[in-house]
Amino acid sequence: LGLTRVGSRRVVQVSAGFMIFFSTLGKFGAVFASIPVPIYAALHCVLFGLVAAVGLSFLQFTNMNSMRNLTITGLSLFLGISIPQFFVQYWDQRHYGLVHTNAGWFNAFLNTVFMSPATVGLIIAVFMDNTMEVERSKKDRGMPWWVKFRTFRGDNRNEEFYTLPFNLNRFFPPT
Repeated sequence: LGLTRVGSRRVVQVSAGFMIFFSTLGKFGAVFASIPVPIYAALHCVLFGLVAAVGLSFLQFTNMNSMRNLTITGLSLFLGISIPQFFVQYWDQRHYGLVHTNAGWFNAFLNTVFMSPATVGLIIAVFMDNTMEVERSKKDRGMPWWVKFRTFRGDNRNEEFYTLPFNLNRFFPPT
């Protein structure tokens, strides 16, 4: 939505239809299999940067002059990079993760969670955002801007973006 400015469900439905149709054609899959690895790497670099930029664009509604918001953003980015790196290095040296209990599934789950930079950054950012001066900083957090999108009738754009196709809203009314 932030990149293409297309918020219609119809676009997603048509795209899903194309993906289902083309997945049944083996030759179409062979075209993708013939693309060289450097091209995939270049696409990955560009698309990762695009996804990261779109994710950071949500910060436009916050007050980034606030020391609280700068601390949360900076610390979550830094720890989101450094903590997973620590877990990966520990795994490489010992061939098991930093979390080591008798339950193998629990070890795998927690080590996987803490080896993901996005997950660690999200956990730290959500924790800090909900514990540091929450009541005094509603405006700095961008809460007044998002409050109108909490209900379907809160903003006139909601109905345009999220109505069901083929007039299905009469059978499944929005809440």
